[in-house]
Amino acid sequence: MLDFPRWRIWMLHALIAVSFLLAIPSFLPKTTLEQMPSWIAKPTISLGLDLAGGSHILLEADQAQLERDRLESLEDSVRNAMSRAEPKVDIDTVTRTDGALSFLVTEANKIDAARKALEPIVANNLGGRDWNIEITDGNRITLKPAGAGRTDALNRAMDSAKDVIGRRIGDLAEATIIRQGDDRIVVQVPGLEDPEALKKLIGETAKLEFKLVDEAAIFEDTQKGKARVGSQALPNVEGGFVAVRRLGGIQGDQLTGAQQGFDAKTNEPVVNIQFNSEGGQKFARMTQKYVGKPFAIILDGKVLSAPTINEPILNGASQISGNFTVESANQLAISLNSGALPVDLKVVEERSVGPDLGADSIRRGMIAAIIGTTGVLVWMLLAYGRFGVYSCFALFINVAMILAVMAIANATLTLPGIAGFVLTIGAAVDANVIINERIREERRRGRRVALAVEHGYSEASRAIFDANITNVIAAVLLFFIGSGPIRGFAVVLMIGIVTSVFTAVTLTRMWVSIWLKRNRPQEINI
Repeated sequence: MLDFPRWRIWMLHALIAVSFLLAIPSFLPKTTLEQMPSWIAKPTISLGLDLAGGSHILLEADQAQLERDRLESLEDSVRNAMSRAEPKVDIDTVTRTDGALSFLVTEANKIDAARKALEPIVANNLGGRDWNIEITDGNRITLKPAGAGRTDALNRAMDSAKDVIGRRIGDLAEATIIRQGDDRIVVQVPGLEDPEALKKLIGETAKLEFKLVDEAAIFEDTQKGKARVGSQALPNVEGGFVAVRRLGGIQGDQLTGAQQGFDAKTNEPVVNIQFNSEGGQKFARMTQKYVGKPFAIILDGKVLSAPTINEPILNGASQISGNFTVESANQLAISLNSGALPVDLKVVEERSVGPDLGADSIRRGMIAAIIGTTGVLVWMLLAYGRFGVYSCFALFINVAMILAVMAIANATLTLPGIAGFVLTIGAAVDANVIINERIREERRRGRRVALAVEHGYSEASRAIFDANITNVIAAVLLFFIGSGPIRGFAVVLMIGIVTSVFTAVTLTRMWVSIWLKRNRPQEINI
């Protein structure tokens, strides 16, 4: 067990050197790193919100709005399904109340055809149902949310919203985006100096729609926010209201790209958009069918503009104008490219952490780590002599390896992470104490030095591995169940446990083996 081939010794020392090289960039200022050649690897550890300062925002979903959107989408699907059914099914008296959609089949003998046409709509991808079909009074059909339909819809919306937010703020370094509960999302961006821009970027739903203007609407009623049946009055960004057809139109969820540009005639900032093949075909059909009719370009429930369709648009490309600045047009393009939020999110909590507070936390954490480490080193040297020296070297290397692994993984260090860091130092020393005490015990039994050391490492290693496996299990559970700072603590703890066992067992055993072979001592001071 004490036999270390030369190649293994060189390999372990090379690993130590690489660990120190990878740990060093995390201590260098950014200006120094930027001046270094690009071919040199410069992995660094990022500081969390509580250390670097930044913005913390808690977002909550508008479940009532999500329910309204679900019902509106359901009604649109039902109308299309009934019109395409064979034979065609005419419906009337469509109502939406208490989260359910109800409509009347005008010809009772077509109720079976209507039910058959609804089956693909109410089924979900998992083989279950999002909606239950109920028939009352012989010819009235009511679609009610299935038991898990509402919950599944919220989960899908929140998962999608989390992904969209991630794409929108992907350029912001080390942003943390996690779900909290059923309908909340936490966004943390360390080092961000403009939280208002973050809120604006996240808060925009970026729901783009193209709908026909209701030319038959009464202008006076529209300006009062009133619309006739089948239409809705939406606010115009230039003031007043515009009446648009409530159903039909085209959703902007089939965009393939959006770029800020300039209008060729007016040179005003605009957003150029491009649909995918399916969306392009829908857009082409709409513009072919309604040439000479005005259609509204709607963003987040507000009409940006309502141009007239002068000719069919067949290439799947269009232009959005609406008194943009270059900055606002570019921001809208980013939002459209990242996708629309499937649910409105409102800020329910906002916190800003100043960098001074983070610097103070780092200073206090470093003081605690230095004092604790110094005390441990002095005790090990006094208690175990040469073996204590090996333990101290292993401790320094353990710190370097933790930093190196975190830098390679681009992990974020938080204040709880510093606590986990200090805790792993104690774990590393604890392993060395177990080994050294075991060697002492073997010497008391009368074993020769080499055999005492070999048995000491062999017997102690099993106890060390067993004890640390339980710690790893606890850290893994903290990582998967916890969130935010708890996960930061768990990450540092997991890395530290692995490196501490490696340095305490393998590296010290290698150094002891080299010393024993060279000096062949008859007695050891331990």
